[in-house]
Amino acid sequence: MNAPALLSELRRRDIQVWAVGGELRCSARAGVLTPELRDQLRQRKNDILEFLVSAQALAGQERAIVPLQRNGQRTSVFAVPGHNGDIFCYRALAQSLGDDQPFFGLQPPGHDGHGEPLTRVEDLAAYFAAQIRAFQPHGPYIIAGFCAGGTVAFELAQQLLRGGAAINFVALFGSPYPTYFRFWAQLWQRLVDQVERISKHARELALRSWAGRRRYLTEELRERKARRDADRAAALDPVLVLRAKVERATVSAVRRYIPSHFAGRVNLFLPGRQWLRSGVAALRWRSLAQRGEEYFGPDGCNGHDMLREPHAPAFAELFGRCCDKSETAR
Repeated sequence: MNAPALLSELRRRDIQVWAVGGELRCSARAGVLTPELRDQLRQRKNDILEFLVSAQALAGQERAIVPLQRNGQRTSVFAVPGHNGDIFCYRALAQSLGDDQPFFGLQPPGHDGHGEPLTRVEDLAAYFAAQIRAFQPHGPYIIAGFCAGGTVAFELAQQLLRGGAAINFVALFGSPYPTYFRFWAQLWQRLVDQVERISKHARELALRSWAGRRRYLTEELRERKARRDADRAAALDPVLVLRAKVERATVSAVRRYIPSHFAGRVNLFLPGRQWLRSGVAALRWRSLAQRGEEYFGPDGCNGHDMLREPHAPAFAELFGRCCDKSETAR
């Protein structure tokens, strides 16, 4: 077991480990730190110290914290982006929430070319948790996640809560359950998408004249060529190359992650009820939380554009309602 994996296991058991002047310090409830774990800590001491010092150095740089709305007196939101690590997916939502709602995006390692992407959800959450503590040592916090980033946000809230921080709630925006990202689920989804595309084209062609069909097919081929050209351009764009690397690492990490019970509130923000029929299994997050609710967006909204205009104000209103409720509960 390497140092990050051992630290993750210790956190899971509510055992806190930190470095002070080249020595390891540990805090745990009576009986939790077994002789076997003590032995592993002794054997891995140097590796753990090196890892903790590196994490503390990164946390001091606060490279993950990107302010989308710095001002305001309300509880700060720290938001994990989707699988490609683009924190500006939250820009419209943050603007719609107004000037009194502090909102910070969490940019993963590797997105800016510094360092490599992390390949475990637990390690990525630990990286974000360290930076949040360095940036704003005292909670409460609101943790948010979009799409695959919802899984990372869920684990981030777990780690912060185990470390003694107050979490008002976790907001998951269009976040599929991790099983959705596994191989067979993705293969089935691609098959379903292909059948839907073929059915759509068949319906369109059946409604048109011969000349109309020719125009439709010509336009479809033109759009397909434009998509291929865009893909080729993306393969040469250094920013998009880094984003694709982060995307692969994040999806790989999420599909291996197994969520556990969360002793807090999880609020689901879903594009619409029809989205639940796509196999995303988003409602499974509720079964893991001590408390939670789900909120549905306007008709015509989908998982890709739910945080963009024109839908962002509707979700900002729903989110603001949750914030008001959590503040009242406190």
